[in-house]
Amino acid sequence: MKERGPNTLAVHAGEVPDPVTGASAPNLVMSSTFALDEPVGFSINAFEGERPYIYTRWDNPTVRMLEEKLAALEGVEDCVAFGSGMAATAAVLLAGLKAGDHVVMSDVNYAGTAELARHTLPEYGIETTPVDTSDLSAVAAAMRPQTRMLWIETPANPILRLTDIAAVAAIAAAHEVPLAVDSTFATPIATQPLALGADFVVHSLTKYIGGHGDALGGAVLGSRERIEPLRTNPLVHFGGVISPFNAWLIARGAATLPIRMRAHEEGAKQVAAFLEDHPAVGRVNYPGLASHPQRALAERQMANCSGTLSFQVRGDGEALAARMAKQLEIIHYAVSLGHHRSLIYWIDTDAMMASSFHLEGDQLAGYQAFAGDGVFRLSVGLEDGQDLCRDLDRVLS
Repeated sequence: MKERGPNTLAVHAGEVPDPVTGASAPNLVMSSTFALDEPVGFSINAFEGERPYIYTRWDNPTVRMLEEKLAALEGVEDCVAFGSGMAATAAVLLAGLKAGDHVVMSDVNYAGTAELARHTLPEYGIETTPVDTSDLSAVAAAMRPQTRMLWIETPANPILRLTDIAAVAAIAAAHEVPLAVDSTFATPIATQPLALGADFVVHSLTKYIGGHGDALGGAVLGSRERIEPLRTNPLVHFGGVISPFNAWLIARGAATLPIRMRAHEEGAKQVAAFLEDHPAVGRVNYPGLASHPQRALAERQMANCSGTLSFQVRGDGEALAARMAKQLEIIHYAVSLGHHRSLIYWIDTDAMMASSFHLEGDQLAGYQAFAGDGVFRLSVGLEDGQDLCRDLDRVLS
């Protein structure tokens, strides 16, 4: 499979016809436990190397099929799936850090990640320094002797700011610490962070990879040496296990990921261009636009600019959000992103600072350069672009 293209990998990686029935589609194995041919150890730590299926919290054939498919798409050795993107994030941070350690993290990222870093990690004696990771000098200056991990998210949620993965990976390597990249917005179709020097890549499978808004999941990918400890410790002992049914749904969604990402990008470019010319819109943040301040990096680092954008409006954003929730006919006013249907949500800057980011000074100014007083995050689905533009125009106007 290593020599196959992304469309072929998305459909076939991890899957084989059932050897008994000949079924072409992958099986859904819902069993929580498995009958064994002989007695084996009662702890996952009793095994070295390959182990049989024993208990679904440890491993499951349907989940393993998904993990192999994702590893093939990302072009890496191994993958471990979790019950949500946050479970995957927590696994990397809590397994890789201990009391007294320090992590340098993007100052703008998924709200759950930001809150985990700022509110929860300090309770475990782990210090976090939030940094604008698009500023390489700031990243280098934030590194300390106690730093044990560097964490970035690119594109960053919700402002679509980019980070140069290869350049940040060089900083991490110079300090001999692992680099973790949340690549949920990009997906393996746009960016493969490990090929650029990262050590871990994290995905919320709930978003583009699942693609249909009907299953929660998360994944961490990397070398077998780095991933196996996550399987034998955070997965088994923290218990953030993905349901086999959700794994089956997400694998079915992943089969169309390459063609969906092409369609998401096409629609997002059309909608972003429409919004950029609309008199009610002040700014559009989308890496596929020539106006994006990091367009050159997007062209170098992203093979696909994905389907999520954000935009400022010239009037009262909160009042407009209330109208959108009642008047939009095609686009759903709802959280999340990466689904086949379009979703929009108002993200107020003051509220985000109070709840999640707590930025001040230059970092706050850097956020406001993209977001102003607030942005609408729009995840462009698979509908016709002209229909989405008409739906937005009717409410914006």
